[in-house]
Amino acid sequence: QVQLVESGGGLVQAGGSLTLSCEASGRIFSLYAMGWFRQGPGKEREFVAAISWSGGNTYYADSGKGRFTISRDNAKNTVYMQMNSLKFEDTAVYYCAADRTMGVPRLEGAYDYWGQGTQVTVSS
Repeated sequence: QVQLVESGGGLVQAGGSLTLSCEASGRIFSLYAMGWFRQGPGKEREFVAAISWSGGNTYYADSGKGRFTISRDNAKNTVYMQMNSLKFEDTAVYYCAADRTMGVPRLEGAYDYWGQGTQVTVSS
């Protein structure tokens, strides 16, 4: 089992920045690829970004390219997502997820473990 706890969400004005954190406990964190997903009001959950177990590979959805940066610190069992130039449409509950794979998975169904989510609200 892997337990994931997100933090760092909040209310921010459009154009502002936030950094989300996701701390893992349980199994060996460094064996897992990590992803961030989000679910906006009235929308389905969607992929945002993912990072490989080593941190050497990352992948972003078009919505976050150039604005979001995913990173990880395996010594701290934590994955981060720096979000800059936030837009109103970035408002969502953000979830982190873990998948024991060598790749950089983008599909929701590939992930085995999920956090409870953290709310990000961007005011226009």
